[in-house]
Amino acid sequence: MSSGNLIGFENLPQTIPHFCIEAFRRHEKPDALAYKVGDVWHRLSGTDSIAKLKRIALGLSALGVRAGDRIAIISENRPEWSLTDLAILSLRAVNVPIYTTQAVEQIRYILENSDAKILCISGKKLYKHAEDAIRSVERLEKLIFFDTADVPEDESRAVSLESVESQGGLTSDSEPTAFDEELGKIESSDLATIIYTSGTTGEPKGVMLTHNNFVTNIRAISDALTIKTTDCSLAVLPLSHIFERSVFYVLCSNGVSINYCAAFDQLASHLQEVRPTIMTAVPRLFEQVYHKIVKKGKAAGGWKTKLFNWALDVGQDYWDGMDMHHSVSPVLAAKHAIASRLVFSKWRDGVGGRMRFFVSGGAPLSKKLSYAFWGAGIPILQGYGMTEACIVSANRPYDNKVGSIGTPFEGIEMKIAESDGEILVRGPNVMQGYHNNPVETGKAIDEDGFYHTGDVGYVDKDGHYYITDRLKDLFKLSNGKYVAPLQVESLLKQSPLVSQAVVVGSGRKQVGALIVPDWDALKEVLREEKIAIDGTREELAENPQVIKRVQRDAVDLTRELSDYERVKRVYLLTREFSIDKGEMTPTLKIKRSVIDEKYG
Repeated sequence: MSSGNLIGFENLPQTIPHFCIEAFRRHEKPDALAYKVGDVWHRLSGTDSIAKLKRIALGLSALGVRAGDRIAIISENRPEWSLTDLAILSLRAVNVPIYTTQAVEQIRYILENSDAKILCISGKKLYKHAEDAIRSVERLEKLIFFDTADVPEDESRAVSLESVESQGGLTSDSEPTAFDEELGKIESSDLATIIYTSGTTGEPKGVMLTHNNFVTNIRAISDALTIKTTDCSLAVLPLSHIFERSVFYVLCSNGVSINYCAAFDQLASHLQEVRPTIMTAVPRLFEQVYHKIVKKGKAAGGWKTKLFNWALDVGQDYWDGMDMHHSVSPVLAAKHAIASRLVFSKWRDGVGGRMRFFVSGGAPLSKKLSYAFWGAGIPILQGYGMTEACIVSANRPYDNKVGSIGTPFEGIEMKIAESDGEILVRGPNVMQGYHNNPVETGKAIDEDGFYHTGDVGYVDKDGHYYITDRLKDLFKLSNGKYVAPLQVESLLKQSPLVSQAVVVGSGRKQVGALIVPDWDALKEVLREEKIAIDGTREELAENPQVIKRVQRDAVDLTRELSDYERVKRVYLLTREFSIDKGEMTPTLKIKRSVIDEKYG
């Protein structure tokens, strides 16, 4: 299958800016990029987007940016992030993205380790957060603020993006071919970005990716996911994350309208206003949405709750049958049609009413959750990737197996190591190495060119891959049995009472779970079941009746596992694990070593 949207792109230089600029020019959409300020949506056409990124590029050039220079960006999702990124790449410079949630010490480390020359920053809120790091890095020559009004008067290095654009406009007027001359110098093998891994252990490592690493992804994904120029997307995951950034390049190259969501608390309203057809998300989002839907269904009461529960069961049965056998009985098909019309239509309306599919990545998505959304007519395609190898595999709209991470994209090899079951990846998507870290590069990529992902899994007879856990997260009980915590945690999070869960038990007789309850949901269940308990979170977390109620869900949900894997004890925590406390990475991955030290 070949994507008609990319016909002729094979004649272009195989670089990110060439692909995106050609798509802006070719499709000339009035809403190529869109963002919301206050209550008003603003739109940039393809022509406007090209003109803006050209001005930014020439303005950066006037500031002395040259090939190979490192330019860091720390900002919420907005068009300036993407257009500044494309401008940086157009000069053969290197984008160093930084998460807005990154700790100050990590921001300092990234700026110093990457030798960043310029930092682009959205506004005063993030500047105040990162100020100590910024002031300590003397090598930074300029700070470019996306919000003109937020440029600090006491920082001599600070300028606005508006002023950079103005200078670029002057250069464009006096030297009309200047931008095209710079663009013509880019090579596919040029370094495009250094992305610092989240670092669940140790210092972040700078992953070096070239234009070719991304362009091969653009081509393969465009072919596999049947992307249309009429599609409309909502970018809600941080653009500093490899997943969202790679998807941006894919969608932009295919002429898809891209709408920016700057914060998760805007998501519900943006879904209704944008009505996207494609969107990337993480399992945490689907878990939260599902639990809210279930809570609302149960609160309806009477026949409405009975109808809701019936529809859930029908949806699960329907997609269980479709996933396993690709067909269902006429009776079940009829029931599903009724459930779809009476109940699931409201679910679809909740995500805008036009969603063709979500793409989920970053962590495993439970089968139960997948079946629930597929049953509601909201397909979720589980994908797989990592900073070191971009997007590696995914299920397809026409070839999906719930619970799997799909099959590798064209040109990418995957295999399972015979020694320990680790998933290995090789192809043009794999990084060039870690910046200034040849030792770690040698550990990650073997002599045959395979990147060692650290994920343990298996492949079925049809070539679909499955992840069971992280190699370093597996732990051994005192009886010698190994436990894969990720699988157990995925089951626990199916409970509406569980907000977060971390499985523990290394060296112990049995498996336990540290659980952060959804306290509102838990209190409501305690009232419904007439477990009349009042008190603070601290008091409730220690109350045997409350612990017993949460443990009941944990026991029920892990019953399908082998006896030694089942959760035998739960420990309730009063607050959520957080990035600020050092318990999670900016990509919301659990730092097990930190949590073991705190709660072990």
